[in-house]
Amino acid sequence: MIRLLIADDHPVVRDGLSGMFAADPEFEVLGEAADGAEAVRLAHALRPDVILMDLRMPGMDGVAAIGELARRGNDARILVLTTYDTDGYVLPAIEAGATGYLLKDAPRDELLRAVRAAAQGQSVLSPAVAALLMNRVRAPGPEPLSPREREVLALVADGKTNREAAACLFLSEATVKSHLLNIYAKLEVGDRASAVAEAFRRGLLTPR
Repeated sequence: MIRLLIADDHPVVRDGLSGMFAADPEFEVLGEAADGAEAVRLAHALRPDVILMDLRMPGMDGVAAIGELARRGNDARILVLTTYDTDGYVLPAIEAGATGYLLKDAPRDELLRAVRAAAQGQSVLSPAVAALLMNRVRAPGPEPLSPREREVLALVADGKTNREAAACLFLSEATVKSHLLNIYAKLEVGDRASAVAEAFRRGLLTPR
C-alpha cells in the first residue's frame, strides 16, 4: 500500500484527491495539509511514501516546503501537482528535490501511475514539463561575461589594481572601471572580492 500526504490550499482539491485515492485499495491517504509548513510538519509525523505537493500556497509555498523536507532528510517522494508549467515554477521545484512534476489537468489514470512510479523512486514529468526541460538543455543560456570582462576579472583575481589591469590590457583606467561595473551587474554582486568569488563559484574563472 502506498501511503500519501496531500498538500494543497484549496479544500475542494484536497477532498477530490483524497476521495480518488481512498477509492483505490492500493493507496492510503494519511493526511492533508493546507500550506507548506503544515505539509512539513505532517510529513515528519506521518512519514508518507509520497507527498502530492501544490506549489502556490500561503505562508510557506511548495518549493520552500520541498527544500525544507530535503534539508531535514525526509525520504518521502514528492510529486508536484500544480497548474503552472513555466520555468519559474518547474526549475526551482525540481532543483529543490521534487521527484516529479504533473499538471492538475492530468487524467486520473495518469495521476495514479505517476504516484506509483514516484513511490518507486522514478522521476515523473508531464509532457509539457518534459518538453520545457528538453528545450532548456538544447538551448543553454548565453555566456554571462564577455571575453574582455573575463580578462579584467582574471587580473583583479590576481590582485591587480584598476590601473595595473588597464596597463596589462592596454586600456584606460576608466574603461576597466566600466567593465567592472558591468561585471558586478551581471554577477549580481557589489564589489571586487564578491565578483571574484562568484566567478569562481560559477566556473567562469579557474585557479591558476
